[in-house]
Amino acid sequence: MDKSAPADLAPAAATDCRAPSTSSGPTVGVALGAGGARGLAHVHVVSALNELGISPVAIAGASIGAIIGAGMAAGMTGAEIGDYAVETVGKRGPIANRLWSLRPASMRDAFGGFRIGHFNLERILKAFLPDAIPAEFASLKIPLQVMVTDYYGQRSVVCEGGDLYQALAASAAIPALFMPVVMNDRVMIDGGILNPIPYEALKPLADIVIGVDVVGGPEGDGTHMPTRIESLFGSSQLMMQGQIALKLERSRPDILLRPAINSFGVMDFLKARQIIAATAATKDELKRALDARFTAILRG
Repeated sequence: MDKSAPADLAPAAATDCRAPSTSSGPTVGVALGAGGARGLAHVHVVSALNELGISPVAIAGASIGAIIGAGMAAGMTGAEIGDYAVETVGKRGPIANRLWSLRPASMRDAFGGFRIGHFNLERILKAFLPDAIPAEFASLKIPLQVMVTDYYGQRSVVCEGGDLYQALAASAAIPALFMPVVMNDRVMIDGGILNPIPYEALKPLADIVIGVDVVGGPEGDGTHMPTRIESLFGSSQLMMQGQIALKLERSRPDILLRPAINSFGVMDFLKARQIIAATAATKDELKRALDARFTAILRG
């Protein structure tokens, strides 16, 4: 990638990872966006494709989108991903038990300290993600592209080989909350910072590209003074929405979904069941959009 290009406009470099289609019909690629707990809405996208019998030729994801994309690429269904999320991050008891299991000599060592911004996400993911997600990209059933941000390189980078958990941790390493991840001697942070919905990487690989935006934005009556944490996450949302707007001006996915997630916070994982219930309409919306796209393509 040309480092002289503006970081927010420069495309991420990626190699061809097209998988052979299992159908004679149009191929589908799925880009699952960043958004923290809001990204649990992605399970409906996975479920819609499951119910239609569509296996994507490639998946791309940023942050929570990369994590759910990994589950899908490993062969999990949308229902399995949703149920697993509700039973783990959606309940206080299981969260406490899994965090306790992380301790080596002490809980402090397990997280690299309890200071904000120093939580070790790679260790946390290994404790929380299902066994179905393999350690390496090569063991996935569907090619997966995980977006990360090179902090000092000021560019978006695509990970599609090697250590899967390390890539997922880097992609979801929200600044000021989680530790950055060092990959190939480079400091990497949240992939959603520069590329919240990485659909452009899939355009050469699939006939129909689906992009799912779960970034959302600050919600309120316009007079409520946000807390420091609300300001931190809200300003990040505004920045990412700016990135999305720039991307959409240049090129749009064939299908763009925006589930109703604004009433939920980035870290509202304990509301997993409510988030999934509130965004259930996304499944039928995608089915209708795919039907229209398939019909248009087949009619020529």
